[in-house]
Amino acid sequence: MAFQRYPPAAGAGPARWWSCGQGQPPLSPPAGAVAFPRHFLFCPGVLEPNLCWAGVLEPLEPSVVGVWVGAACHILSTVADSACSSTALAFAFLARPSCGDRGGHPGAYASPARVRSSVERCPTVSALPPPAHPLAVTADLTLLDDLVRLATAGGVALDVANDVGSSRRAWTSAPLVLVGADLVADLARAAPPRRRDLLIVSHDINERGLWEGAVALGAEHVLSLPDAERWLVSRLADTVDGATRESATVCVLGGRGGAGASTLATALAVTAIRLGRISYLIDGDPLGGGIDLVLGGEDSAGMRWPDLVATEGRVSSGALRSALPLVEGLVVLSWDRGDLLTIPRPAMRTVLSAARRGGDLVVVDLPRHTTEAAEEALSQCTTALLVVPAEVRAVAAASRVARTLTTVAPDVRLVVRGPAPSGLDGRTVAATLDLPLAGEIAAEPRLDLMLERGQAPARHGKGPLAAFCRSLLTDLGVLPADRSGTAA
Repeated sequence: MAFQRYPPAAGAGPARWWSCGQGQPPLSPPAGAVAFPRHFLFCPGVLEPNLCWAGVLEPLEPSVVGVWVGAACHILSTVADSACSSTALAFAFLARPSCGDRGGHPGAYASPARVRSSVERCPTVSALPPPAHPLAVTADLTLLDDLVRLATAGGVALDVANDVGSSRRAWTSAPLVLVGADLVADLARAAPPRRRDLLIVSHDINERGLWEGAVALGAEHVLSLPDAERWLVSRLADTVDGATRESATVCVLGGRGGAGASTLATALAVTAIRLGRISYLIDGDPLGGGIDLVLGGEDSAGMRWPDLVATEGRVSSGALRSALPLVEGLVVLSWDRGDLLTIPRPAMRTVLSAARRGGDLVVVDLPRHTTEAAEEALSQCTTALLVVPAEVRAVAAASRVARTLTTVAPDVRLVVRGPAPSGLDGRTVAATLDLPLAGEIAAEPRLDLMLERGQAPARHGKGPLAAFCRSLLTDLGVLPADRSGTAA
């Protein structure tokens, strides 16, 4: 089904376009809707009066299919289209599994009745501040198709101006401006104010006059599509995430089975959340039983690793956060109960990169055996913690793990857990393994019972485990020194 374009209201400024894929929506777009062939459909008042509706028409390509729901949510949450300036917003999830309906498949579409029942009301648009979105200046519909697709992959809403006049309103305020080769000469003659973050985009960079116009406008780069698509997605995503923010990333491993690595990983993430930090908890051990069980969050809606194994390249941190389960404020990526037992290296790289841009702390629970995904996580981490019980056999087993860790991770520290049946202390274990001692954690009463009940460790900020977590997070700069002993 080919969609007709519906122009925005007169005087509304640049049109806002939405992207997502080709297919037939449950209802036809009304007059006043903004549509784009092969991508998003955004239209007010379709399902219910005083509601706007954005329909997902089909999944994206494999590289971003794992996060398109989160990207769409992010785009919708920042919309300020004149057609809906006084209405509430609604978003209908069209049969994407992993969002509460894990039995569907990416090619399934919802009936109008099912869509209506899944609508989630959002705050009114009029209450939202005007967003600053990247601006695309082009009348080339083929090029615009590609730009909207790439913006969606980066989790970014895109403002569109199809002539020089309509670009003036957002020219200086947009965080990034993409100028199509078709309007470079016209813009150069209009001589808009010089600005940073200006890119020229074309399917043929040898077009006549293109380079002269790029110089006249002061463009930062001239990009050729499709060759520069991956780079452009990353640049677009930077307008949402920021290019410089990097959180502390801690990988936690056990020196032997049952050492308590998952418990410590969860406690670190819970402590950061309790003290007001944005935290991600990522389960990188397919044989660990699922770290969501430690939190009692196994029934929380959201994507698990099997939904993200095809993900690679740049993903918006907002899109990732929206797609993953949220358990008491903590963003969690764990496993389902299926048969997948491996994480591809590109998937781990993409997820960690997005999480690091979007949080203050990322904690990764890793297996003791070496995998490509574990190596990727260790190479990206700030600190790796090796958890070793104060037992002779545990120390012997941990020596092999320590040798592997020190060849990959930039900073490896030892955590010794009590009790110590033979009186081994942390300094002796550290000397034996030739690792710096991050600290010792005394045995904690009733901790095993709490874990069995799905009660998160360190949730109340009391006990040896919580005290160690506060101390370590202060040392890593996640918490300021004056809050290291403060309870939330």
